[in-house]
Amino acid sequence: MENDKIKKVVKNAYGKIASQGICCSCSCGNNYNKDEIAKSIGYSDGEINIASEANMGLGCGNPVAMGKINAGNIVLDLGSGAGFDCFLASKKVGTSGKVIGIDITKEMVEKATTLAEKYGYKNVEFKLGEIESLPIADNSIDIVISNCVINLVPDKEKAFKEIYRVLKKNGKIYLSDIVLLENISDDIKNNEELLAGCVGGALLKDDYIGIIKKIGFDVKILGEDKDISKRQYQGISLESLKIEASKI
Repeated sequence: MENDKIKKVVKNAYGKIASQGICCSCSCGNNYNKDEIAKSIGYSDGEINIASEANMGLGCGNPVAMGKINAGNIVLDLGSGAGFDCFLASKKVGTSGKVIGIDITKEMVEKATTLAEKYGYKNVEFKLGEIESLPIADNSIDIVISNCVINLVPDKEKAFKEIYRVLKKNGKIYLSDIVLLENISDDIKNNEELLAGCVGGALLKDDYIGIIKKIGFDVKILGEDKDISKRQYQGISLESLKIEASKI
């Protein structure tokens, strides 16, 4: 599938999630509610309560909990959705820090901005943009976080080059993402529901890690959740990979 069509599929799917609460098929094709999904991928009750309206039942991990985020840090969340991870990160960076959320979907950016204003998050900002072309200055970010989003990006090498560009020296990425443990068929790759559901565009684990290393990051694997396949992805041979990658 061509890159422009992939982006259109993703925008349409997540626009519906933001405006209508319609969840993507893979993450919500089960009997779990949004809170149960969040708990199953690593969020505590306290974290869910902090930003419950921003919890859309999406994601495959908790990058804020994985990340070593400190007061005063500038944090960039890629694929920020309704702002769930941004609001959690804002508590860690404090008034001296800042959190910037980037999302390709207009409806998500609008929803996140509305929630930030409603709950008084002064140190959070949301921008419309693509991960392959970030509207962020060079060497300006301390920590990048991302939760089950890079798999949706057509050009993953370009995405990681952009992440490298915006990070300060010794800056880090903390991400959770879906990676494949076996090859999938072309039918799955071109299935719009599975594409928006984080499967169709996913890479094999070794290929995914190889791209990050090729860009120049030092990669550390923090965890691998294989059980998520049965919980959320109907047994497809995949896992949620949790990574810390440092700009060196």
